[in-house]
Amino acid sequence: MPKGYLIGRVSVHDPEAYKAYAAKATAAIAQYGGKVLARGGRFEIAEGEGRTRNVVIEFESFEQAKTYFFSPEYLEARKLRWPVSVGDFIILEGV
Repeated sequence: MPKGYLIGRVSVHDPEAYKAYAAKATAAIAQYGGKVLARGGRFEIAEGEGRTRNVVIEFESFEQAKTYFFSPEYLEARKLRWPVSVGDFIILEGV
């Protein structure tokens, strides 16, 4: 079965408040079996628009990635993120 990936690109407007989101999101990632492959590291915009923070999380399947993203636990984290950032998120099936 192909893996599932959550890819997020976020522009953070309040880094201090964003830390509360990150803590809750990290707990939910672990709860739903996710593995962070990249988070907030060095990046270069090769083409198009970029955001200040990028994340790639691997899950056992596409469905598991969706389950995490729409879970009550991650919804609580998202509520903390919404007022302090703008983001784009996709769920992608691996090959």
